[in-house]
Amino acid sequence: MRRIKVAYIGGGSKAWARVFMTDLALAEGLCGEIALYDIDIPAAKLNQRIGDVINRSPNTVSRWDYRVYDEIGEALDGADFVACSILPGTFDEMESDVHLPEQYGIYQSVGDTVGPGGVLRAMRTVPIYEGFAREIRVHCPEAWVINLTNPMTACTKTLYDVFPEIKAFGCCHEVFHAQEFLCCVAKEILGVSRPTRKEIVIDACGVNHFTWITEANYNGNDMLALLPEFIDRFYERGYCEHPGVEPEDFRENPFRYGNKVKMDLFRRFGVLAAAGDRHLVEFMNHSWYMRDKADADRWLYHLTTVSYRKQDRINKISQSHRIADGEEEIKVVKSDEEVVELMKALMGLIPPIVSNANTLNAGQMADMPPGSVVETNCVFSRDSVKPVVAKQLPGDVNALVLRNAQNIENMYYGIKHRDFQRIFESFINQPLCSGLALSEARELFTRMVNATGDYLREYFPLDRMKL
Repeated sequence: MRRIKVAYIGGGSKAWARVFMTDLALAEGLCGEIALYDIDIPAAKLNQRIGDVINRSPNTVSRWDYRVYDEIGEALDGADFVACSILPGTFDEMESDVHLPEQYGIYQSVGDTVGPGGVLRAMRTVPIYEGFAREIRVHCPEAWVINLTNPMTACTKTLYDVFPEIKAFGCCHEVFHAQEFLCCVAKEILGVSRPTRKEIVIDACGVNHFTWITEANYNGNDMLALLPEFIDRFYERGYCEHPGVEPEDFRENPFRYGNKVKMDLFRRFGVLAAAGDRHLVEFMNHSWYMRDKADADRWLYHLTTVSYRKQDRINKISQSHRIADGEEEIKVVKSDEEVVELMKALMGLIPPIVSNANTLNAGQMADMPPGSVVETNCVFSRDSVKPVVAKQLPGDVNALVLRNAQNIENMYYGIKHRDFQRIFESFINQPLCSGLALSEARELFTRMVNATGDYLREYFPLDRMKL
């Protein structure tokens, strides 16, 4: 039995923590300590209680010691792995991120990666991650750091920029959903039983939430070659890869969609966008797929409101209390996430794994800026994450990805140097802001900064902001 310490920054998580803890409970050959650190100590203590409930489940094969720390350094001391999953600010801040731009005709379906909301969220998040990187360098410099926080690209960039020797990567499950979509293509066009996701072998590259599948193979079949027939059949009414889910369900559930944007992009470019539609639309000019709420309906995806997120948070907290109090059973079953498998591969406990990850560009995407963070396949093996050189994107798609990659780089360095003008230039260059006049953009940016000022004032000289 291998004993390890996992430091969980954001250990008061309301949802992902349960996924991580149940997956760890099913990790044969592993045990040890889960060090929960969160500025919301009661939330971390609630997850500690849930961890104890999981330990008592008859399905559990690996029991962990869950401990809550009120000092980040103590949580990190001697850690073998660090998982970072935080909400920068509160949903009140996210409310201004997402909904203030609507007064200027800009709608956002997520608001946590790019677009006006992504920029403001990055302004809150990057300074926090600067602190994380410094603490990791002092307390556990050899630990593998797994980032799960959005904006994924900016967070991962910060870790490496502050602590260049850090061993870090970003994990995102969006590409998994695209593989599941291709499983549906195999079922519908080849007439076979639906394959498992891991049977779909892909080459993928891009920036997080704007990654593209350039090759896909199932059992000797070129899956991209099968897509035109599938799209002709399902384009109008859409097709959702989640079993038992109909495309129309997006009207009630913001995390459902009909993949119509994905299918339209394939018709245009011949490669498959690998994120969910609600992420994809934020990387392109607003007039393409998101001029207004009617566009979202037309393209079969949902504009996730922050009021929904607030209510969902309340529901999750209530459920956490019921689980901790023994009033509701928590199912200890394996999730579709791969984090624990990647950890085991990094320890050499299982054979190497190929999976998508966000890492510094060292040539795996030759057309993207060197040192920027890109998402490609990587080989995970004992104490090693090696990016795989990706197939080159078609020129038109490459131009779309490059615009966003350069914009993220510019935004990051603006935040790093607390340079409001440079941050603003990345703000106005967001594809979603393409319809704004400069005066409107300055006004919106200023209003959004002021709306989240309580979280920015510690890091930015707000009284000296001039545009």
